[in-house]
Amino acid sequence: MSKVKTHKATAKRFTVTKSGKVKLSHQYRRHKLGLKSAKRKRQLRNAAYLSEAMAPTVKILIPYK
Repeated sequence: MSKVKTHKATAKRFTVTKSGKVKLSHQYRRHKLGLKSAKRKRQLRNAAYLSEAMAPTVKILIPYK
């Protein structure tokens, strides 16, 4: 059977943990940081996990990660 190509844009944004969850970093953390409150920026620093409904879709796009 042939290899499956990795979707590179997805590979840059998501990682799969050992437990099988899909981990991601928050968006809105790059530009116009002066407008955002310190609390909002601090909360955006923490990583998040993708919902269980969306995780299988992302796992198909990054098969070897």
